[in-house]
Amino acid sequence: MSLSIDNVFWLAATLTEALVIALLFKRRMWRTLPLFCSYCVWDLSSNLTVYAIGLYKPAIYFSAYLAQTAIDSAFVICVLIELAWSVLRPVRASLPRSALALVGILILVGGAVIWPFAAQPGLVHATSSVGLLLPQLQHTVSILRILFFLALAGGSQLLSIGWRDRELQVATGLGFYSIVSLAISMIQAHQTTASQVLQLNQFVVASYIVSLVYWVFSFAQQEAERREFTPQMRSFLLAVAGAARSTRVSLTGSHSDKPSEHDKN
Repeated sequence: MSLSIDNVFWLAATLTEALVIALLFKRRMWRTLPLFCSYCVWDLSSNLTVYAIGLYKPAIYFSAYLAQTAIDSAFVICVLIELAWSVLRPVRASLPRSALALVGILILVGGAVIWPFAAQPGLVHATSSVGLLLPQLQHTVSILRILFFLALAGGSQLLSIGWRDRELQVATGLGFYSIVSLAISMIQAHQTTASQVLQLNQFVVASYIVSLVYWVFSFAQQEAERREFTPQMRSFLLAVAGAARSTRVSLTGSHSDKPSEHDKN
């Protein structure tokens, strides 16, 4: 029995992602990027689960897909926070304990800023709120991944990272897939035939396979030894962290200095 092109793509993606996970464990990357490793395992297992549900329990397929998308989006945001924190590895010992929370807040604020612009024009008349929120959530996370990749690639010299550093390798794979999927989604909003939509979906899966192959090639090689930040960059990051800490302390102090109702009496 011959396989359809969709089944071939799905099988290729599944096998390649399994190879990526094997390389992650071989390189012991869970020590430095545990959330990314967990995300890869989650993505493979959830894809297999949703695929099986589509075959044997089609009545609940849409609900399972919604749950998978929501969890996947939250997972990706956590991975971006982990990557940003890992990039700061050379100066983390000098940063305040609240620095990780600050990194997370900055990425979440970035997502909140992107959210209003991520709505898909073709769905403005959708009757279901889920029909509006799901594509908007996917687009928001895709744009966030693209901007994160561009920020790392553009600031690679300042951040003392290169294409052999795991952080940039992971961001490149996520960024490439997001660029293609976002572009295809925008094109699909103007398509009228089901065959065109299906063909474009195949391009999205193909871009995902390309990202996985890139990760296989990258993770098969030894990671470069992490370089230290330049003195100027180190001083800048410490100054930013110090300013954020001073602001937090001043806000906390001003709040604690407010007289209570008991003091007023």
